[in-house]
Amino acid sequence: QVQLVESGGGLVQPGGSLSLSCAGSGGIFSMYAAAWYRQAPGKQRELVARINRDDSTNYAGSVKGRFTISRDQAKNTVYLQMSSLKPEDTAVYYCNSWPILSPWGQGTQVTVSS
Repeated sequence: QVQLVESGGGLVQPGGSLSLSCAGSGGIFSMYAAAWYRQAPGKQRELVARINRDDSTNYAGSVKGRFTISRDQAKNTVYLQMSSLKPEDTAVYYCNSWPILSPWGQGTQVTVSS
């Protein structure tokens, strides 16, 4: 069974930056598009960014220009570089394939607050 392990979250001030990592097992990120999702308190989980097999990328409008998704296929790892963070970016961040094929990991908490 594929396992996903997210890391890199934390508390950051508005305008700050964070870099998230996600290690996947089973070669999932080599076979499928990879994506980052997030879920804020009281809200549904939403797609934040996706990197396709040809390395083209797609972003939610709310993060475009501020977040960058990338991956290292040899390490089966996906990254999310976040900058110019806003309080509304506060959420638990998860990675998975796109479409979603694996059980969710534990996620990593990102809190943007002064």
